[in-house]
Amino acid sequence: MQATCHEIGLRVLNSFWNKIFKKILKCSFNDKLQNVQEVSAIKKKGNPTKKRTIAEVNEKIRKGDVQVLTAEEMKKLVESSGIEVAYKEVDVVTSGTLGAMCSSGAIINLGHSDPPIKIHRAWINDVEVCHPGAAVDLYIGATIMSETKPFEYGGGHVIEDLIRGKEIEVRATAYGTDCYPRTKLKTTLTKNDLNQFYLLNFRNCYQRYACATNSRDETIYTYMGKLLPRFRNATFSGSGALNPLMNDPDYETIGIGTRIFLGGAQGYVIGEGTQHDPRNRFGTLMVRGDCKKMDPEFIRGASFAKYGTTLYVGIGIPIPILNEGLAKKTAILDEEILTDIVDYGIPRRGRPKLGKVSYKDLKSGTITINERKVRVSPLSSLKKARIIAETLKSWIENSLFYLSSPAESLPTDTTCSPMKQTEEIAFINSVVHPAVTCTEDDEIKTVAERIISRSINHVVVADDEGRLRGIVTSWDITKAVAEGKKKLSEIIVRKVVTTTPDESLEAASRKMAQHQISALPVIDHNKRVLGIITSEDISKLLGR
Repeated sequence: MQATCHEIGLRVLNSFWNKIFKKILKCSFNDKLQNVQEVSAIKKKGNPTKKRTIAEVNEKIRKGDVQVLTAEEMKKLVESSGIEVAYKEVDVVTSGTLGAMCSSGAIINLGHSDPPIKIHRAWINDVEVCHPGAAVDLYIGATIMSETKPFEYGGGHVIEDLIRGKEIEVRATAYGTDCYPRTKLKTTLTKNDLNQFYLLNFRNCYQRYACATNSRDETIYTYMGKLLPRFRNATFSGSGALNPLMNDPDYETIGIGTRIFLGGAQGYVIGEGTQHDPRNRFGTLMVRGDCKKMDPEFIRGASFAKYGTTLYVGIGIPIPILNEGLAKKTAILDEEILTDIVDYGIPRRGRPKLGKVSYKDLKSGTITINERKVRVSPLSSLKKARIIAETLKSWIENSLFYLSSPAESLPTDTTCSPMKQTEEIAFINSVVHPAVTCTEDDEIKTVAERIISRSINHVVVADDEGRLRGIVTSWDITKAVAEGKKKLSEIIVRKVVTTTPDESLEAASRKMAQHQISALPVIDHNKRVLGIITSEDISKLLGR
């Protein structure tokens, strides 16, 4: 039976609405399913917390309701309440460090004299300063020493004296030109007489430092301070868990343009510092600040005995807690920060590493080296670092300091490469030769015969295991015979200046001249005699 046109129309219409209705039901079901899945996911993950921005933190600073903790306070909060609570409650964490930062200095502009001078060489309080630019711009390097008081006074002291408002003496010479005819200058100035006086430090705020010790038989003087013989002490630097770069190791908030506490005033990060090595957690910063506004409590000239001068610099950096990750990073503890114990007794770029140590152990005052307790002392001031963090906290709470967003991030994947050297340097291991040895039980006559038969001037005294016990020279033997002495033990020189295979010939030659001796026994770390080197050996090599 054929359907009418009306029936066909109804069937088509019914089919159309059936499809629409099914699609509506399907969409509704899918929406409900998606809602259920989202709710389930939220229950599993927890309600996500909104991230902060620096602008929002600055608005809180302006209103006076910002929440600020020092890095040490943040660690206690995380330990007691957890990272999530700390993130919700804290807006900013302040850090601090104060230590010797040798790669520091200050740019000054003297203004033009009448007649004008184009400075060629200049001295401030007898410290020669660099003339890197135009006529009267000078750079005072912290480590340049006074020509009249070396190892006592240097560029770091000049910077401190200027900051304190003291009067300084400036001397300069020039070769004279048509537009700068003056050839000599001598005057006195204070910081108020300078057009510009800016701290410009190209490597500051090391993330951490190695712990230094000394395996030699003699005291050595280094930028890590005085190191006693045979691992009798150790030194370290840095504030550990209070250090700025330890609290933001991935530079999420620290970059070019970051506003910081610098020397008691506000300063800025202007880039990564030289030798920046973030891959190995040895990051550094390049910083700049107005010295005229600085406080000498946080900028101090200093001297390291028999090494040179430096500048102690105080730096504090605010870490805005923009996310939970930063809350976790600022909770780092001293026991989590490890560094190497390094033997500075070996004067090579690749000094031996004797083990690892935490900043918690370093701050305790005692560490273990070769299964022996060794006293360790800081070269930086943890007390001042805490004051810096507290001061910066106060500035922020009182709306005296606002945070700044970095204009550019600092690199996080670089390493510090060694110098390319085109000339070979000679080391002891290339010229050492076997030593003629004896024991304490040998007779003086026997030793004298060895000196004559071998045509030598030095006999090394060793025990049965080959360890160094002393040295005897042809002069010692001659004197003993003249004085009628019979026992070798009566004439042995016990305090022996030695060298190692890794020492350079230049250093060995300097050591001989310093002690007025003509030979050095070559020993290993266990004091076993490996050979000897004489002044004649060095002279022959240098004469080639």
